[in-house]
Amino acid sequence: MTTTAPRRDRDTPRPRPAAAPDGSAEEAAGDAVMGLDMVLVDAARGPLRRMVPPARTLAALGTALARHPEVVVRRGGELVREVGRIAVGRSEIAPSPKDRRFADPAWSGNPLLKRTMQAHIAAAQVAAGLIEDADLDWQDDERIRFALTNVVDALAPSNVPFLNPLALKAVIDTGGRSAVTGLRRFVSDVTSPPRVPTMVEPDAFTVGEDLAVTPGAVVLRTPVFELLQYRPSTPTVRQVPLVIVPPTINKFYVTDLAPGRSIVEHYVAAGHQVFMISWRNPDERHAEWGLDTYGQAVLDAADAARRITGSEHTAFQGFCSGGIILSMVLAHLAATEGLDRVAAASFAVTVLDWGRAGTIGALMDEEAVRDATERSRKKGYLDGAMLAEVFAWLRPNDLVWNYWVNNYLQGKTPPAFDILFWNADTTRMSAALHRDFIDVAIGNQLTEPGRATMLGTPVDLSTIDVDTYVTAGIADHICPWQSCYRTTQLVGGRSRFVLSTAGHIASLVNPPTNPKASFQVAPETPADPEKWLANAHKEKGSWWPDFAAWLAERAGEEVPAPESLGSAELPVLGDAPGTYVFDK
Repeated sequence: MTTTAPRRDRDTPRPRPAAAPDGSAEEAAGDAVMGLDMVLVDAARGPLRRMVPPARTLAALGTALARHPEVVVRRGGELVREVGRIAVGRSEIAPSPKDRRFADPAWSGNPLLKRTMQAHIAAAQVAAGLIEDADLDWQDDERIRFALTNVVDALAPSNVPFLNPLALKAVIDTGGRSAVTGLRRFVSDVTSPPRVPTMVEPDAFTVGEDLAVTPGAVVLRTPVFELLQYRPSTPTVRQVPLVIVPPTINKFYVTDLAPGRSIVEHYVAAGHQVFMISWRNPDERHAEWGLDTYGQAVLDAADAARRITGSEHTAFQGFCSGGIILSMVLAHLAATEGLDRVAAASFAVTVLDWGRAGTIGALMDEEAVRDATERSRKKGYLDGAMLAEVFAWLRPNDLVWNYWVNNYLQGKTPPAFDILFWNADTTRMSAALHRDFIDVAIGNQLTEPGRATMLGTPVDLSTIDVDTYVTAGIADHICPWQSCYRTTQLVGGRSRFVLSTAGHIASLVNPPTNPKASFQVAPETPADPEKWLANAHKEKGSWWPDFAAWLAERAGEEVPAPESLGSAELPVLGDAPGTYVFDK
């Protein structure tokens, strides 16, 4: 159902988008937006299944350790000796300086708390050592480590109400009100999906007032998407329009957050004509919308942008899963002699080659895949709330237990972060698209010509011979930068690869005003990503101006900016951000 955004009282101050003290929670939320195969499988089956490794993996661990009992004895002895040192106050174990869970001085100053923390760290180190000693194959090793990380994080003493000094101080300072508020928040969160602590209040921002406010209009509406055209802010613009293909997970406005943090706003200010696809939030009526449906939508959007601007060409930028769709569309255009209408293409934090991509590839099995696709088929869609739950459990320390302490133990309201608000503004995924994405990812189909199809055409990425601009995040745990880099080897044409700071989405929402922003770039893109890295040099600042300049060289001549949006054939249907963005 389409709804309008709730209107905030005009006299109520609007929150400014905050940044986390060290950026960790905000960046972790961004990091947890991709990892296509694991995310889509776990979202259908339930993320907590991942906490317990398959029986065969546990059996492999047990067998490996049974072959080397001396290892178990040695590690057990290490733990006993360390616990002894902890008991008499002689242990030198300390948390990482970056571990915010134990940042309160009480963890080091109070003897009981210090010993409890040290015992927890010691036990975790021994468990990790045993896994290392077991020398399992890479898939079993990743499965065990993933489960161990979740268990260790859950059992941290900082999560225990009567041990956490922040919780105890809050109870004293508020006369017990913090405990009551925290319990109320806990009950509210566990009784409605996603069943994880709230990361941002649902009324912290209003889309169209605080976020997604770059001026523009809806110039095309179909059952699948709305096309937004943004109003130029310069007297002249580049002739070739840029069509942005956003993720099909969450809403499009990750590219148009608050003023000053909006990619769209920056592109418009650089003199580009920008069009944005805003996907409809599908429900059971749209179960059959698959990759072909979304691929045709990209073609329809490009055709509309050309008709409105009068340009014979279009440039594209695909984000995350939108980049996957875009790559297949470009291969379709190459096969149907339509690629000559494409001026350039960009892929942002997009993985097209899933070969051995770390935890993501390791945690899949055929039974899980079949179960996941069958569940979404029966329902007609993949629930966005389940996706949000999966995202949280991919980085539990930052996205679950951090808010467990803040919301429940301290009874506080979570800070207002714009990225976290976007992350919580979930969308569904049609059953057919869910199935198609899993097939493409699990089978790594885009690496072999003809294994995947788009609109009836075999997909061969090597036929995409337009210039491409590929970005990745160096700290992206879900889409490793090396996997993103391999796009430069899959597509034809010249590629420019840019390695941004931070993680998945935080590397994208990285405006020039960010004093920590930097990126790495090299003149060539050799086959080996590590060789590229060795030859790369660091540029201070955001990659946004670099991309805008790169695109300007391929986006035609400067022409007078249009005085109005849309055209006689495609008139304005309403103001940006449109109506589909408000679908719940």
